[in-house]
Amino acid sequence: MEVSPNRRSAASRPKTFAVAACLLALWGGGRAVAVQEALVPEASTASPEVLYSPEDRPADRLVSLYEGARKSIYLAIYGLTYPPIIKALVAAHKRGVDVRVITDRQKLEDRHQRIGLETLRLAGIPIKVNRHDGLMHIKQAVIDDRVNTSGSMNQTSSAARYNDERLDIVHDASSTQRAKDKFLKMWADHGRFEDWR
Repeated sequence: MEVSPNRRSAASRPKTFAVAACLLALWGGGRAVAVQEALVPEASTASPEVLYSPEDRPADRLVSLYEGARKSIYLAIYGLTYPPIIKALVAAHKRGVDVRVITDRQKLEDRHQRIGLETLRLAGIPIKVNRHDGLMHIKQAVIDDRVNTSGSMNQTSSAARYNDERLDIVHDASSTQRAKDKFLKMWADHGRFEDWR
């Protein structure tokens, strides 16, 4: 019984591709290798660090990243209350690191959030909050144009000690640049974001 080309199994397709590549190689003097390489997606430069709270202590890893910053820390975060992180951001600013923070306007109702932000503001760190009706719910940091973070984790004491949270630390130039571009676009958007105090 003959099987129509449309009914071939997915498992037979790679074999068909391999046979076609071999025939092309014989016919085209090796050009099939270039064709095959073009079809294979480029691999990421590095695997992300995946940390879970509380067991992996991701907040402490963030502190070490901020302590190692030499150029910039661009932080867009919904919740920011964890004292060691506040201290690391202030210390980075004092070292001459360009530290900027964007957070959510509604989170200002949290007393601990206001205390943390006031500490940063008094140290000279610029802070912006959203003017729009939605939440500023991004949780990312871009450090020195070389690493970015994302995940469910706010940078709060609860997230550090009690909550089930995830923090991804990505050492990838492309995604880091994209995260930085998004942050700077938000920073420059005076219609949607404003200086806090």
